[in-house]
Amino acid sequence: MEPKAAIVAITPDPKPVVPVVPVAKTPASARIEARAAERKAEVDAPKKGPDEAEMRLVIELDKASGSYVYKTINRLTGEVLSQLPRAEVLKLRNEAQYAAGDVISTEA
Repeated sequence: MEPKAAIVAITPDPKPVVPVVPVAKTPASARIEARAAERKAEVDAPKKGPDEAEMRLVIELDKASGSYVYKTINRLTGEVLSQLPRAEVLKLRNEAQYAAGDVISTEA
């Protein structure tokens, strides 16, 4: 008795292969293709800025405001790449008229 898998592998496919006719693009399919192209470009684009191995996180206590400051620093140059909270917010906290939430405008 022959194995069935061998028979199926030998038997040719009875249906001929029909080429697919491209469908006209709709606005939705054009947007999907545009997004896919943007994502591919983002992945393929060279990285901007320093490598993760060149960065360091520094956490300091700001004595003037009494809160912690988180800084991302480039190890090679010593440049501060980002800081939370921002220096402007720390300066605002030292002012007498400052109240929590003054930085955010919540009008609808």
